[in-house]
Amino acid sequence: MVSLIALGIFAGTLAGLLGVGGGAVIVPILILILQSHPEMPSAHIMHIAIGTSLATIILTSISSILAHQRHGAINWQVAIRLTPWIVIGSFSGAALAGILSNLTLKVIFAVFLLLIALQMNFGKPPAPNRQLPKLLGMGLVGSTIGLISALVGVAGGAMTVPFLALCNIPMRNAVATSAACGFPIAVAGAIGFMITGWNVSGLPASSTLGYIYIPAFLTITPLTLLFAPLGAKLAHSIPVNTLKKVFALFLIALSIKMLLELAMR
Repeated sequence: MVSLIALGIFAGTLAGLLGVGGGAVIVPILILILQSHPEMPSAHIMHIAIGTSLATIILTSISSILAHQRHGAINWQVAIRLTPWIVIGSFSGAALAGILSNLTLKVIFAVFLLLIALQMNFGKPPAPNRQLPKLLGMGLVGSTIGLISALVGVAGGAMTVPFLALCNIPMRNAVATSAACGFPIAVAGAIGFMITGWNVSGLPASSTLGYIYIPAFLTITPLTLLFAPLGAKLAHSIPVNTLKKVFALFLIALSIKMLLELAMR
């Protein structure tokens, strides 16, 4: 329980401080926590960590949406166009995760973590030189964002924001609209992981709902909501760009560690 409390505080503060989605922090640390629980089946630890991360994002994304909506920054027309495809992609990602092994999911997550860290450290905002695509293009982009996000347990901001910025959506609106898109990703993904894990044998029935670990969800969610505003306040007195680079290096090290552990098996 202490470790889950610490994770909630850390994830919430970091989200407010650096604008980093909770999933990139919650999933790897939750993996370590779950590995220390003997009742957790090792073959499904990645599934539980990802499913639980998506469940926690549901409420935190609502909080983020309300904050952005107060400033009128969300482009609801774009969010509504993306949402059906995002839902399809998220359900598909959860279904795909259900048939992938723990090892495969860990490789996918480690590579994703490495790419996110490299983007944080070296990436530049894309030059806005396109317009939003038509129905087929939006379908392809939205379903891809949903699929990948559900596979790794994140809200998709690392993909949605660059796409919207590329399509001439101002950065402020791109970030806010991405937050709105995080809600359907989290809801569809969490429901998908709940369904795919429903009849899996070996999961502790008293503490799991499919692939969602209830104690972690109940502990992490309120703490991330509570400490995100604190992180946002700290952002005005701490060199955030420097911290971002340090955090990106931490994610790179964590990703390489995961990949090396898998390679030595």
